[in-house]
Amino acid sequence: MRFLPALTALSLTTLGVAVAAPPASAGGGAAALGPTASGYGGAIATVDPTATAVGLDVLRHGGNAVDAAIAAAATLGVTEPFSAGIGGGGFFVYYDAKRRSVSTIDGRETGPATMTEKYFIDPADGLPYDFAEARVSGLSVGVPGTLATWEAAARKWGTRSLAAGLRPAADVASRGFPVDATFRQQVTDNAAAFGQFDSTREIYLPGGAPPAVGTTLRNPDLADTYRLIARKGTGEFYRGAIADDLVSTVQDPPVADVPTGTWAYPIRPGELTKADLARYQLRFPSPTRSDYENLTVYGMNTPSSGGIAVSEALNIIEKGLPASATATDKLHYYLEASALAFADRNRHVGAYTSQQVVKQLVSDSWAAKRACQIDPAKALVKPVPPGDLTASGCTPAAVGGPTEQGQSTTNLTVADRWGNIVEYTFTIEQTGGNAMVVPGRGFLLNNELTDFNFAPTQGTAADPNLPGPGKRPRSSMSPTIVLKDGKPFLALGSPGGATIITTVLQVLLNRVELGMTLPEAMAAPRASQRNSAGIQAEAAFRTLHGPELIARGHTFGPDVAELGAATAIEFTRRGGYIASAEPTRRGGGAAAVVHPKR
Repeated sequence: MRFLPALTALSLTTLGVAVAAPPASAGGGAAALGPTASGYGGAIATVDPTATAVGLDVLRHGGNAVDAAIAAAATLGVTEPFSAGIGGGGFFVYYDAKRRSVSTIDGRETGPATMTEKYFIDPADGLPYDFAEARVSGLSVGVPGTLATWEAAARKWGTRSLAAGLRPAADVASRGFPVDATFRQQVTDNAAAFGQFDSTREIYLPGGAPPAVGTTLRNPDLADTYRLIARKGTGEFYRGAIADDLVSTVQDPPVADVPTGTWAYPIRPGELTKADLARYQLRFPSPTRSDYENLTVYGMNTPSSGGIAVSEALNIIEKGLPASATATDKLHYYLEASALAFADRNRHVGAYTSQQVVKQLVSDSWAAKRACQIDPAKALVKPVPPGDLTASGCTPAAVGGPTEQGQSTTNLTVADRWGNIVEYTFTIEQTGGNAMVVPGRGFLLNNELTDFNFAPTQGTAADPNLPGPGKRPRSSMSPTIVLKDGKPFLALGSPGGATIITTVLQVLLNRVELGMTLPEAMAAPRASQRNSAGIQAEAAFRTLHGPELIARGHTFGPDVAELGAATAIEFTRRGGYIASAEPTRRGGGAAAVVHPKR
């Protein structure tokens, strides 16, 4: 791909970028935990200062990027429990500096062996369950892959044991952490669901109400669970006593005798069994790869659609964008390419998509067939149909697909002094997962199986994302590592459900096409076009760019408060790092380096 030079007359103020000042150095050589840190010796960025501090400590004491990522991820399971934890799954992308190679771990959750295409169809009326009914139930829980991912990463690439990675997080869970406004709001938003279960409200609704900002929240059950796994290994989770408790929670949800608040739906049991947990296996697929001149973009393969969609959209932008493009031209192509990539994703990508199809979707030849749909002066009418993989020209197919809404996830980015990189996105899906804490174990369960399409979406054509026995649901997680001239240039990822794809794509566009610095690219206002009639956008984006884009035929839906909560690291000359997290979204993230630049 040919990335265009930055526009010299482009004003960062015009693009709506507000960037916090770099943090000052703290004592002892560690950086203050602000949204941006620059320096040497290793770097980390997460959405949470406690998790960043834990990971930084590992890096400062000789651990590598994998060691730090596991310790930080386990800590996020304590401090960001509504977004991630051992009750969920995710995708781990690793760059090995010595071998100059990228590897991945697919730790996505799997459905029970009894799962069929009609799993989310109510037998009483033959209609799909409402999302909330499916979510807050045992039906939504897939076999978690997070612990297996940590164990495999530690064994393959780490220098420390999984047990060592769990201990700092167990200490955080024991001593507690301060409740901030974001944490309290997430509990408040889930109060009705959380209030249905004794095990959940005991931790997160003390006294029947969300914890006050500034109070200390402790989770001794989770501390004990981490320490038990550290002593006995992950077999305790997948085959032992924890597995017994997890399956019991799914099959017989711990509904309170006197719930707090009301819930409109029956809380249905699920079908997951201990045998389903015991047979869980990780996958180690090759990453997606797209080569553009001196940049190579690596992403996550199926069952994630992230690597495919990000690469396809970038290729479409390259094929259509003229060399004389203005900032508005680039945003226009970003939105159009996103819509086309989402149309193809919904139609063609699922857990069982062949690698032949994956390679076709990320190819330059396919991008040319899609880019020809774009009029540089006028927006396409949305939703656009997907492309016909058998067509020889600029020909769409006849059916479309649904637009997916955003869910909650978390992301971390780590690099060590040897040049190894971890980009890791993991989740329990909805904010608060399925709302059930496993009694006595302290962790929330996922509702990942609601990422399947509940009913066919592709007319008479096959739907690649229907439920199936032991199947992994499609994901939008997009952990991404970019090389420049064969050397690390940028690693980034984000939470946000289907908006993950557009967040990663827009940050890349901001940094490479629009010439922003990494902190500016992260802070700039965002918009997400996922093949829907109206663009989902932050208010600042609509204010700054809406008039020009509306003049080209784009339409906007209601504004959203925020899109994504990205983390990233850029690799500078002479072994330096720029670590970047969100300055304000989701309460602001935390970035740090081992040796700050002074």
